[in-house]
Amino acid sequence: MSEDSKKSSSSPKKSSGPFDVRNVQSLVELMTQHDLSEIDLREGMQRLRLRRGAKQVPVLTSMAPSMPAPAAAPKSAEPAAPTNPAAPARNLIEIKSELVGTFYGKPNPESPTYVSKGAKVTPTTVVCQIEAMKLFNEITAGVSGTIAEVCVENGKYVEFNQVLFRVEPA
Repeated sequence: MSEDSKKSSSSPKKSSGPFDVRNVQSLVELMTQHDLSEIDLREGMQRLRLRRGAKQVPVLTSMAPSMPAPAAAPKSAEPAAPTNPAAPARNLIEIKSELVGTFYGKPNPESPTYVSKGAKVTPTTVVCQIEAMKLFNEITAGVSGTIAEVCVENGKYVEFNQVLFRVEPA
């Protein structure tokens, strides 16, 4: 087996252990398949914790409207960092970030945005990507309707459970 691993080591990356990119991708897939909300791994002094937000209950707070978070990483770890409060008369559904990372509204700099205000979406429509640990994770709408608001600028840092889009349901 050591000969096989020597032969397959054509790339300089480490090919085993819980922190290998392929293993992290597999863990994310397993979390999705089995509806897990958290995985916590340790190897020596290294630790890897993966969290998903699909099963968390949204927390509603009655705070006075605040200024949007600065471009740098916000210091507050509040689940829903409001950027623009929704109009109370409208029944909008929020699409929230499933992880912490960098928000990308387009597949690459030369491409058009995935969605913009007024775009029709279905539950499987990809609305953005979030880059975390050099992995690009596609975020789907999860709902049918029309994009009423885009709450994050392209290339900005987002927190877990931060509102990315607001959708007027179909």
